[in-house]
Amino acid sequence: MTAGSAPTSSTRSPNLGSREIERDARAINDGTIAPGEIAIGVVIGRTSEFFDFFVYAIASVLVFPALVFPYVDRLTGTFYSFAIFALAFIARPVGTLIFMWVDREYGRGVKLTIALFLLGGSTAAVAFLPSYAVFGVGSALLLALFRLGQGVALGGAWDGLASLLALNVPEGKRGWYAMIPQLGAPLGLIVASALFAFLVSALSAEDFLDWGWRYPFFVAFAINVVALFARLRIVSTPDYAELFESRELQPAPVIETVRSEGRNIVIGAFAPLASFALFHMVTVFPLSWVFLYTKESPARFMVIEIIGAVFGILAVIASGLIADRVGRRYLLGVTAAAIAVFSGFAPQLLDGGSAGEVVFMVGGFILLGLSFGQSSGAVNSNFPTSHRYTGAALTSDLAWLFGAGFAPLAALWLASSYGLLAAGGYLLSGALATLVALGINKELARKIS
Repeated sequence: MTAGSAPTSSTRSPNLGSREIERDARAINDGTIAPGEIAIGVVIGRTSEFFDFFVYAIASVLVFPALVFPYVDRLTGTFYSFAIFALAFIARPVGTLIFMWVDREYGRGVKLTIALFLLGGSTAAVAFLPSYAVFGVGSALLLALFRLGQGVALGGAWDGLASLLALNVPEGKRGWYAMIPQLGAPLGLIVASALFAFLVSALSAEDFLDWGWRYPFFVAFAINVVALFARLRIVSTPDYAELFESRELQPAPVIETVRSEGRNIVIGAFAPLASFALFHMVTVFPLSWVFLYTKESPARFMVIEIIGAVFGILAVIASGLIADRVGRRYLLGVTAAAIAVFSGFAPQLLDGGSAGEVVFMVGGFILLGLSFGQSSGAVNSNFPTSHRYTGAALTSDLAWLFGAGFAPLAALWLASSYGLLAAGGYLLSGALATLVALGINKELARKIS
C-alpha cells in the first residue's frame, strides 16, 4: 500500500481475522492517531465547503437577480436564483453515487482530489459568469451548470473523517466530538459574510455588480486548494488508510447500501431535519427578506449575521457538553420542540427593526447551534461499520435535500405571499419531522442516546 492511495475492498486480505483487526486498530490509536488530529481535518474540510456554500448563497441574493435575471422584478429574480441554488442539493446524491465508485476503484485520495478540484473549478467558474446583457438566457444556463457541478462535487467531497472520528472518540465524549464537524458552518458563514460586507461597503453598487462580487469566488477556489492538501495529508497516509480499513470504513456499493440500510437512511435523513431547516432560515432567507423588503444596508445585516454566527459557534460547543450529559437523542428532541415554538413567532421579528433582527438572528443561531451541533452524530451512529461510510454520506445528502435545499425558496415564497408568520410553516414541518423520526424509531433512539 502506498501513501498516495487508500485501500479498497479489493485490496483487503481475506485472511485478516477479527483479532488482528482489533490489534491493528488499537496499535494505530495508541501510537499515531488521536481524535484531535482527525478533528482538525474535519474542521478544515467542512469550513472550506461551507465557505463555498455561503459565498454562492449570498450572491444568490445580492448579485444573481440583477445580473442574470434583470428582465423580471427583483422578487421573481430571487425566486429564480433560489431555484438554481437548490440544484446542488439535487445533484449531491448523484455525486455520491459517482464518487463512491471512484473511491472503490482508485482510492480515497483520488476521489478527494477530483471532487475538490471540481468543486473549486465550478466555484471559480461562477466568477467569470457573463451577465444577461452579454449572454442572454445563456447566463442562467451557465449558472445552473456550475451549480450542478458544485453539487456533484460536494457528493464526492465526503471523506469519511466524521465517521472515523465518531468511532475513535474517548468513552463519554461522543457528543463533544460529534459537534466538531459542525463548527465549519458558522466559521464558513463568518468569513463569507465578512468578505461580502467589506466589498459592499467599499465599492459603489455599480462596481460591486460589475466586478466586486467575483472576488469571493476566487478566494473560495484558493481555500479549496489549501483544504485539499490538508485533507489529503490526513486521509492518504498509511496510518489513516489502515485505520479506515480496520474500522471497515470502506465505500460500499450505493445500491447495496440502499437495499441493506434503506430504513436507516430514511430515518437518519429525517432525524436532523429541524436543524437543517433552521439552517437556511437564519442564514440565507433573512438576508433575502431584509434586502427585498427593508431599506437596511445588506452590509449592516451581514454584520448581524456574523454576530449571530459567533453565538452559533458557542452553542455548537455547548451542544457537545450537554449531549454527553443528557444524551444526543434527548437534546435533539428538546431542540426540535424549541424550534417548533420558535417557528410560531420568531420570523415576525425580522419586521421589528434592528433590535428585532438581532433577537431573531441570535436566538435562531443559538437554537441552530444546539441542534445542528449533534446532527452529524445522529447520522454517523445510525449504521453498522460495514455500511457507515456510504450510508452516512447518503443520509447527509438526503437530509440536506429535504431539510435545506428548498428552504430559502419556500420560506421567501411563503413570507412574500402570506406574511412572515407563514415562513415559519416550513420550519415547523422540519421540527415535526424530527420529533416523529425520533419517536417512532426505537433502534435509532437506542443508538444515538
